[in-house]
Amino acid sequence: MKKVLTIAGSDSSGGAGIQADLKTFSAHGVFGMSVITAVTAQNTQGVFAVQDITSDVIAKQIEAIFEDIDVDGVKIGMVSQVQTIEVIAERLRHYYRNQTIVVDPVMVSKSGYHLLNPEAEVTLIRDLLPLAMVVTPNIPEAEVMTKMSIRTLQHMEEAAKAIYQMGAKNVLLKGGHLEKDSTDILYDGREFSYFFSSRIATKNTHGTGCTLSSAITSNLALGYSLNEAVSRAKEYITTAIQHSLSIGKGVGPTHHFYSLYKKAGLSE
Repeated sequence: MKKVLTIAGSDSSGGAGIQADLKTFSAHGVFGMSVITAVTAQNTQGVFAVQDITSDVIAKQIEAIFEDIDVDGVKIGMVSQVQTIEVIAERLRHYYRNQTIVVDPVMVSKSGYHLLNPEAEVTLIRDLLPLAMVVTPNIPEAEVMTKMSIRTLQHMEEAAKAIYQMGAKNVLLKGGHLEKDSTDILYDGREFSYFFSSRIATKNTHGTGCTLSSAITSNLALGYSLNEAVSRAKEYITTAIQHSLSIGKGVGPTHHFYSLYKKAGLSE
């Protein structure tokens, strides 16, 4: 069985972060492991408190995994502090030669709140992007990274090229924040690939970015090419959103196990 590691924050409501990553890994038949960077008090209505894990404990978590287990893929999510980013980059450079690293640059919340201070944003771009096989920003995150206003597909292409120049080997720019149907674009430094999906009428989209990046990581670990891994991940998250769960009073989570539950004859 392939072994995949998520380095991210914990979501106490289970819809995003480490919890979403591990669910996604399990749904893809890979063994999930975790390095927790922060503990959040959150639910479907918002984030109410964050406790960052110290950089030395983060380093010890990474060391404990890599000194014992062969890792087939790494997904990096919420990393909010400069020291956190620096220690992750240093430890991965030391331990991990595989280069199957997916960076989900969690910079802006759905409400538009900046989750990283400017220094941390710069450090993430400087230290983590060069390690990434693929980086997966949404449009608000890409706007932060490039200082560009992104309103059209052409703007997305220009932003993807700019982010590629920052050091990522491939850039998947997600188009869910544009109007009409969603188009994600993948840029490899030479050409674009386009991934289309119809917009789904639901408010329950908590954790979609975490889930998509974890699905890509899982498929890469399973041996699929990047284009095929993105295509399969896009199909997976679309199904998860179509059958999202109305849990809580706010923005509910996606259904990570819908296809498996359906095959097993279980109700949603």
